[in-house]
Amino acid sequence: MHRSIERVIDLLDPRLNQLHNVDVAEARRRVLSGDAAAVRAIDGSFALVTVDGRTVRMARSLDRPMRYFLAKRHEGPALFVADRIDALHRALEENGLDGQFHPSYTRMVPAHHIVELALVGCPDPSPTYTRFFTPRQRTLPADLDEIGRRYIGALADEVAKWLVAIDRRGDTAAPIGVSFSGGVDSGSVFLVTYHTMLRLGMAPARLKAFVLNLGDGPDVEQARGFLADTDLSTFLEEITARAEDLDIEETLRAVEDYKPLDVECAAMGLLLCRGIRARYPEWRYLADGDGGDENLKDYPIEENAELTIRSVVDNVMLYQEGWGVGKIKHSLTYSGGLSRSYVRTYAPASQYGFEGFSPYTRPDVIEIAEGIPFAELTRYDVPALYSLKGEIVRRGVKAVTGIDMPAFPKRRFQHGAASADVMRALIGRPEREYRRAFERLYA
Repeated sequence: MHRSIERVIDLLDPRLNQLHNVDVAEARRRVLSGDAAAVRAIDGSFALVTVDGRTVRMARSLDRPMRYFLAKRHEGPALFVADRIDALHRALEENGLDGQFHPSYTRMVPAHHIVELALVGCPDPSPTYTRFFTPRQRTLPADLDEIGRRYIGALADEVAKWLVAIDRRGDTAAPIGVSFSGGVDSGSVFLVTYHTMLRLGMAPARLKAFVLNLGDGPDVEQARGFLADTDLSTFLEEITARAEDLDIEETLRAVEDYKPLDVECAAMGLLLCRGIRARYPEWRYLADGDGGDENLKDYPIEENAELTIRSVVDNVMLYQEGWGVGKIKHSLTYSGGLSRSYVRTYAPASQYGFEGFSPYTRPDVIEIAEGIPFAELTRYDVPALYSLKGEIVRRGVKAVTGIDMPAFPKRRFQHGAASADVMRALIGRPEREYRRAFERLYA
């Protein structure tokens, strides 16, 4: 995948761009133009780098990690761009530039921004950021039925585009998997995918709901109950693994980060993807519900001392982007929010050869979510906020598919595949320990 373009080494795989309304050449032209509206109009998933003389412009979707490293050469600066830190390191080694490398010197392109760099030598100028996706808040009525219908309707549109694109590639018999726990997010993605396949005349026998079974976690029973309640039990497939196979070093290598919740989630994702791949060597397409919690602001506020109910409700895309580009707490190395942590989903799928799909990360879906009048519906009451997601999604799934969806209490992926005690005993570590272990990989 190495190709040098005027001191820019683009290591991104263009085959991973999944575009619905333009081809890759046109998408690159739009990014190169720097026109935010034109980039926002790109429909699909992408990570693109473009060059015009000494000016480089880059942009990515929320679901496509994108990193870069600016190296010094006698001939002038060289920009390396990839989806992973280790890919940047290998490329620098191959070019005899690895003496300049440290993981913290890499930079992540923040989702929903055009990043512009000028390759003009030493000292390196700071990049500029132009936002291309700015959803408006509180545009919807305070009507849960209407909100649910629009939100899940947007989800169904994204699922339909994904399925149609798969068939247009000639994969008309390709199996479709959903990483499944029976929770609100994975449950809604599964039901909408099932309904959409029927609506499009596709054989539902292509579909499976994969649940990770480590022996003592609650997700398996929840998944069984969810599908029994919807008369769809035949679609469930349990992927059995051993909790003892959780490997911290492997997980850190995959996720290239040290946030404990993301490390734990990625560890479970690796076991699930490994198990599916062992059973189905040719399986390719795997959907999931990542992004659903972020969209409907469904994280325990009390677990983060920096957050208040007002900061969560009033800040646009706080969970998707963190505190935002240009803020003191925005990490240049890791971006923020789901823009940073989506690697927990992307890396396990990529490592085992799956093409992942997270419909809740699509801008048209996020735009509906940001339009929800959270302040009016919750009056800044924390329990009211926590109860909102299940109610909105349940009503929306019923409106779009006609199926009554069970709505179980929220539980993180890693806390459902194994008991909390087992999780803590095997991979429970403080953030500083994960950080040191990750840095040792490059010692």
